[in-house]
Amino acid sequence: MGAVQKVEDGKFVESNSAASLAHKNTQSSNTLDKDAFLQLLVAQMKYQDPLEPTSNTEYISQYATFSELEQMQNMSASMDLFRASALVGQTVLLNVRDSQGRVTQIQGPVDFVTYEKNKAYLSIRGELYSMDDLATVADPTYLEAYKLAADWLNILNKLPAIENLSLADREKVEELKEMYDKMTDYQKEFLTDEEVDTMKKYVKKMEDMVASAEADKDDGGDDDDGGDDE
Repeated sequence: MGAVQKVEDGKFVESNSAASLAHKNTQSSNTLDKDAFLQLLVAQMKYQDPLEPTSNTEYISQYATFSELEQMQNMSASMDLFRASALVGQTVLLNVRDSQGRVTQIQGPVDFVTYEKNKAYLSIRGELYSMDDLATVADPTYLEAYKLAADWLNILNKLPAIENLSLADREKVEELKEMYDKMTDYQKEFLTDEEVDTMKKYVKKMEDMVASAEADKDDGGDDDDGGDDE
């Protein structure tokens, strides 16, 4: 089955990963790399004025410049690959710019890193993005707190309205309170005051219901002794 490309207003719309690669390839084509430098040096030698040839000293100077450029590019490429490889398994945020200048934010874990033409590319959810698009690397502590808050809110939002709360919801309410009590101060910052207040109302209501149920049970357990038989 052939690939399907999105169309908007009668025009093909390139994917974010394609835009990322195309943008970086354009940048590369506009940069004077070591191969282009060498070609310029050879052309200069080939088309120099035979009556005023370039001196050997000048050629040596240009060659030294070429060698320095090559070493700098190789060092930069090695650093990029090292930085990119360290991102495998981490969650990153990319700012990807398309051919029309629009920026799209891409977030996700880095599955692997590939290296092509002295450029590092990150694989995120099956798509390749240039390392140059990297904006932020998510902190593991932040991700853990964010996930914990999301799980906590998921439990809270599944509870019935507080006036409809029943003893059948006891386990969920107690789990909610236990999770909150175990959170660090940093993790609690991901919850709003309103959400925490709502939880406290559920906990208070449940405690009252449990206490009332236990009191009713105790009252029902008292048997009348009745009078003595004569």
